[in-house]
Amino acid sequence: MEKDNGGPDSSFEDRLRSARRKQGLEVPPKPSLDRDEIGGSGWSIGLRVGTELVSALLVAVAIGYGLDRLFGTKPILTAVFVPLGGAAGVINLWRLFAPKLDRKSE
Repeated sequence: MEKDNGGPDSSFEDRLRSARRKQGLEVPPKPSLDRDEIGGSGWSIGLRVGTELVSALLVAVAIGYGLDRLFGTKPILTAVFVPLGGAAGVINLWRLFAPKLDRKSE
């Protein structure tokens, strides 16, 4: 027996989607020409990548420099926090570009 979108054998979500489509309430998303999966053009993604890396490094250097001045250990904590800031920037970029898991398949 073939399932009909509005028939009694279909799930509630299918029937709801069918009713919304018949009423004109469900509008399909418009495809964009110059946008990708992340949600921006190439320039905006590049700007975001640069901003993420530079801001993470600047915050790490500021924290390291501030702690060095507080404790009187000039280059040590700054040198420790610079790689930590770089790692934080890379982790932020990983979150941005990592493939998203599809929750519906679970």
